[in-house]
Amino acid sequence: MTAVAEWRLLVLGLGNDILTDDAVGLLVARAVAAQLKDHPEIAVHETTEMGLALLDEIADFDALILVDAVQTGRTPPGHIHECDIADLPQVTATSPHFVGAGETLALGRRLGIAMPERVRVIAIEVADPFTLGTQPTTAVQKAVGLAVDRVIALARDGF
Repeated sequence: MTAVAEWRLLVLGLGNDILTDDAVGLLVARAVAAQLKDHPEIAVHETTEMGLALLDEIADFDALILVDAVQTGRTPPGHIHECDIADLPQVTATSPHFVGAGETLALGRRLGIAMPERVRVIAIEVADPFTLGTQPTTAVQKAVGLAVDRVIALARDGF
C-alpha cells in the first residue's frame, strides 16, 4: 500500500477505460486532479478495480468521494446522482466474488482497517456502459464538466 496517511480526502474515480460511458468516473477524476493539484490535503486517484481491491485505495482517508457510472433507466443519460453511501441499498450479489462499495467499507472496518467516515457518491447516469470504445456518448460527455464542478465543490467544502 502506498503511503497516503497525510491525505485527508480521497476523490476516487471508478470505471473501465475501454467501455464507452463506463469510463466517466475516470474522466471526472482526471479533470478533478488537474484542477486540485495544488491542494495536498486532497488526493485524486482513478482505478479500474472494484470490490475488495478498493480496500487498499481507500484505507487511511478521513473522507471519500466516489465517482462512477450508473444505469438506472429512471433518469436520462448525463443526469448526476448524488448520495451518501449509507443511502445505497446493500448489494445482493449473484457471485461471491462481487462486493459493492458499502460492503467493502464495512468489511474494512470489521477488519480493523481505517476507513473513511464520510463518503459521498457521485454517479453519472449513462447510456452505454457495454460497448467497446474510448469516447463516451454525447450526453455523458456533456455531464463530465458538471460532475467535475460538483466534486470540486464537495472536496473544497469537505462536504
